[in-house]
Amino acid sequence: MRRGLRFVPLALLLAVVLELAVFVGVGRALGFGAAVLLVFAASLLGLVLLRREGMRAWRGFRSAAAAGQPPGGQVTDGLVGLAGALLLAVPGLVSGLIGLLLLVPPVRRLARAGVRRTTERRVSSMVAGDLFGPRTVRVRQGAPQPQPTPQPEQPVVVDGGRAIEGEIIEPGRH
Repeated sequence: MRRGLRFVPLALLLAVVLELAVFVGVGRALGFGAAVLLVFAASLLGLVLLRREGMRAWRGFRSAAAAGQPPGGQVTDGLVGLAGALLLAVPGLVSGLIGLLLLVPPVRRLARAGVRRTTERRVSSMVAGDLFGPRTVRVRQGAPQPQPTPQPEQPVVVDGGRAIEGEIIEPGRH
């Protein structure tokens, strides 16, 4: 079992306590009926958006697969959209706010980039290349940067220092 998984029950308990505290605070400020109506409206909106985001993610995945392009961008965008809609659908004001934020385009782009980075770290380079396409590697020509320890070999400059497209392949995985 991974070390981080043992904190999941504690995190869920803290999330429930936070949701209750925020609900009580909003209930005292606006009234109990208004707080319940706000939670209900957010959940209803989340359910509507869940269907829309799911269909949007599926269409994006199918169009990328039909065009022969790596589907990773559409998949990560769809996952972030589905997570936002799901958090909005779950009854609670804090989860609804987080879900709503995940549906805002600038925050969605940041979350999508985070999902991509995490995925690329956790899977092999070949799988990441299949999902997101080949990585672009920049090779620069110029004076080498001073190194704290001497390097046995200097990097090779290819193609006059212009950017070239390449794929990173891990040794032993062909």
